[in-house]
Amino acid sequence: MAFPIKTCVICSQEFELHPNKPGFANRCPSCSEPESAEPDENSPLDSDARKAESEMNEARRRTIRDMLYRKES
Repeated sequence: MAFPIKTCVICSQEFELHPNKPGFANRCPSCSEPESAEPDENSPLDSDARKAESEMNEARRRTIRDMLYRKES
């Protein structure tokens, strides 16, 4: 079974669209590489980033609690 031939929207190069190809279906593999090379969101955080995220979450929880339980005057 032959794979469909697509034209890349960035470089106009023709390529075969294989199943489970990383990246976008309208981009060739070489133009899709920068998107797949970005760090994922599950990468480990350093101590400063963890502390900042913890403080932000604490402030978010405090704000939500205040909004939920504030008395309407």
